[in-house]
Amino acid sequence: MDFISIALSAKKASIKAQGLSSEVKNQGLIAVAKALETGREKIFEANKLDLEFAKLLVEKGELTQATFNRLKLDENKMRDMIQGIYDISKLEDPVNKILLKRELDDGLVLHKVSCPIGVLGIIFEARPDVISQISALAIKSSNAVILKGGKESKNTNKTILEIINSALSGVKGFPDGLLNQVYSHDDVAEMLKADKYIDLIIPRGGNKLVKFIKENTKIPVLGHADGICHIFVDESADIELAKRVVIDSKTQYPSACNTVETLLIHKGVNEANVNALLDAIKYAGVELIFTPDSWHKEYSDLKLAVKYVDGVNEAIEHINEYGSGHTESIITENEENAQMFMNLVDSSGVYHNVSTRFADGFRYGFGAEVGISTNKTHARGPVGLDGLVIYKYKLIGNGQIVDDYAKGLKQFHHRDI
Repeated sequence: MDFISIALSAKKASIKAQGLSSEVKNQGLIAVAKALETGREKIFEANKLDLEFAKLLVEKGELTQATFNRLKLDENKMRDMIQGIYDISKLEDPVNKILLKRELDDGLVLHKVSCPIGVLGIIFEARPDVISQISALAIKSSNAVILKGGKESKNTNKTILEIINSALSGVKGFPDGLLNQVYSHDDVAEMLKADKYIDLIIPRGGNKLVKFIKENTKIPVLGHADGICHIFVDESADIELAKRVVIDSKTQYPSACNTVETLLIHKGVNEANVNALLDAIKYAGVELIFTPDSWHKEYSDLKLAVKYVDGVNEAIEHINEYGSGHTESIITENEENAQMFMNLVDSSGVYHNVSTRFADGFRYGFGAEVGISTNKTHARGPVGLDGLVIYKYKLIGNGQIVDDYAKGLKQFHHRDI
């Protein structure tokens, strides 16, 4: 099937999905979770094939080690993937929620109601768990999706979506064509041109991918190009706490976009404490880099830029200049500095005394996420169900006309009810 046929089918399915009850959607999600559990060995076998292929790409320099690391689907990822689907099934349905109800005049009532965005185009690199996350969120939010993964994860992606769609085919009333997958570079080009059918593009990948997509489509794009995250260790910081947080933020999963890339240290921190902190970070296997050209780099590796600053104001200025608007954290026992940092840092996630690795839809209780957005409109931060709905206005009356109000025969009283 050519891309336009897939896109048209997805558009039709998205309209049908708007009429799905919460009960049917939850039945679909539970069926999917159970099917993935049953088919886990089949998925692992497909992932093994992809890893063998990806290893060759790494050796040729065509794939980074960080991307290879994201590709591996282990028992922990599988467990989280399946649990995320169950969690989404328990969340409140985001569709058809009344956000505002206002009586404009007697018998003339305006409703602001949440509704699906429509068709989502998802372009991502590696990360096969993206397939199940986005599929589950799409089901719950009544959106259709067209997924395009990287060639390095083709077998895993194909196997997972086949299992998902097979499970959904057994759910009465569930529309065909809601979840789709394409594979070629030509499909990407077609997707970016399909503004007649696709309502939102969500890229999940590196800066090069996101930049290319934003420059080559008229369709709105939601996502982030970089994950340059910071931690500021303030003068009053508990150094033992700082060690735990910084090391977790850098080493727990170095290739993740919410991994810390720059450590800012207040010049007033006791020298012995600074040395203890840096020694602990190096002992954890992290290379420290002190040159200015490192401040705008996303390493996605066990490398960490370090800079000394005069105080919280300089830390804020540095982050707002060099950061990517992703996630930042301050380590301090000074409540005033903490509040200043959290209020003035212009990022989608701003933390106090905790690891940047918490920037994640699953950890936020969203069940899963379609990605992390650094946009300032519609959705920001980890994008879960609430970020996949928009709203419409429904006006209900009994023959009212604007001319009566224009002539002063009637007047609005705008009363929220």
